[in-house]
Amino acid sequence: MFGAETGAEVGAGAGTAAGMAEILKRLERVERSQPKDRLCLCVFSGDLDKMIAAFIIATGAAASGMDVKMFFTFWGTSALRDAQKRAPKSLVGKMFGWMLPKGSRKLKLSKMQMAGMGRAMIRSIMRKQGMASLEEMIQIAAELEVQILVCTMSMELMEIKSEELIDYPNMEYVGVASFVELMSDARSTMFI
Repeated sequence: MFGAETGAEVGAGAGTAAGMAEILKRLERVERSQPKDRLCLCVFSGDLDKMIAAFIIATGAAASGMDVKMFFTFWGTSALRDAQKRAPKSLVGKMFGWMLPKGSRKLKLSKMQMAGMGRAMIRSIMRKQGMASLEEMIQIAAELEVQILVCTMSMELMEIKSEELIDYPNMEYVGVASFVELMSDARSTMFI
């Protein structure tokens, strides 16, 4: 439990203050090496159905008491755009802006698009089943203190500016190294 030492070796020094301090130090290392009750979600896809799944998992985990971090990168970032907000951009940035969905209401389904009818159909079915919409799930995630981390490299690459993203109380802009550090001691990590 405390490493390669035998119980006799640990017990021999336990009576002294130095021995007790060593045991406490080892116990602290063991505790630090345990995964935290954290779920890390890497949200790469900008598809409506995958975004719904990501927020169902995130809010479910947060409601059960887990610390939830959602890292939005590449196409997932477009779901965070606010349709009402604008930001100055270069020609390439404007082209990305025209091609990418502007906000969660414009996301397409990954399958069964049906010439654009799939999105309306899935939203209608969710409403009839009494399920929260994606937009409501984002609000619930905020209330449950789910943290949204937005990949700065993706933002730079696609010229997505922070001022054109949704208002979300627990949003940060980070590089991949920050997310990797959070993942390193998380209980679960998922890629959507």
